[in-house]
Amino acid sequence: QNLGQKLQGGLVVLGAYSKIQRMSDMAVKFEQEPNFWYLCGIEYPDWLLIYDGSTNASWLVAPLVDSVHDLFDGSLDAERAKSISGVDHVVNGDEGTKLLRQLSRKHSVVYAIDQSPHAKYYNFVLNPSIASTRQKLERIFTHVRDANKELNMLRAIKHPEEIVAIKRAIDITCTAFMRVQQTINDFRYEYEIAAEFDYDFRRKGTMGHAYDPIIASGINACTLHYTANTARMKKPSLILMDVGARVDGYAADITRTYAYGNITKRQMAVHTAVERAHEQIVALLAPGLSVTAYQSQVDIIMKHALDELGLNSDEASLRRYFPHAISHGLGVDVHDSLGGPRQFAPGMVLTVEPGIYIPEEAIGVRIEDDILITEKGYENLSKKLPTTW
Repeated sequence: QNLGQKLQGGLVVLGAYSKIQRMSDMAVKFEQEPNFWYLCGIEYPDWLLIYDGSTNASWLVAPLVDSVHDLFDGSLDAERAKSISGVDHVVNGDEGTKLLRQLSRKHSVVYAIDQSPHAKYYNFVLNPSIASTRQKLERIFTHVRDANKELNMLRAIKHPEEIVAIKRAIDITCTAFMRVQQTINDFRYEYEIAAEFDYDFRRKGTMGHAYDPIIASGINACTLHYTANTARMKKPSLILMDVGARVDGYAADITRTYAYGNITKRQMAVHTAVERAHEQIVALLAPGLSVTAYQSQVDIIMKHALDELGLNSDEASLRRYFPHAISHGLGVDVHDSLGGPRQFAPGMVLTVEPGIYIPEEAIGVRIEDDILITEKGYENLSKKLPTTW
């Protein structure tokens, strides 16, 4: 209904993701397209959601699942789909196509979602369902428009139920971090630490990891999305751990960098510089703060941190030693959009994650917390987890 209001009574059609091949006759574990899930909660592939904002009527179109695949993989029946989603009607594929043709007589414009504008930078094959849904709609409607902007604006401001799920995901993640930190010197390989998080998340009844965990020791911490988690750890070194549980569809995203053995003065100095910068940057956050002003202040703080470490702090060096964004939204997606805001607003949840990476010294440090913007300031949702050891 909120989306329909933003689109002034427009017609919205969103498709679920399709399964993707893993190897031979096996599929990758299925995860739903975030916008589709946000609107209806269905976690099965190849469904279609139709919402007519002018009449507040909604439908789900069920995919055809033959008896063999139903036996092996299961399926979702119409009554259960209605119960989960709250839609008015569930129809089959042929009925869904007829319905779209009927709706095209009243709506010359239909809203769907396009691939992310950043997709050209990805180094993986995109799920085909977004393109195939759009192609189907282009055969029926005069105009197909992108609803990503409106959906991103809606998803940026979290409802109380969403915040409850995010807080639980964060709490479980923090507890797992504490368990790992207490016995960190007993581990020998990165994968042993990853296994501890796996165990803790599953035994707490979560949906598992919100993203592939990063357990990066030594030089591995200078690869920002290092997920191999296979190296033998050597003392003394720093171990960067970027991990988050998923609870009821919502993600946590927390990073800590811990000492492994008796670390050197230099390793400690880098950690201290990042920790101090992290505290200063978090303290900047408030409703009404300009995103541009925030980024400018972050750059000043991070350049000062580099100066403290005797590193060049010109613009090129800043981007070399701190090469990623300071913040991103958090929600259904671990990298949730904040809707392209000019300023921060109450209800937004975002990360703060300064880092300094010095490949020539095999040192990488990142500290990341999850922050809720409130009416009067901010709440650090992961504050219970110390940033040091």
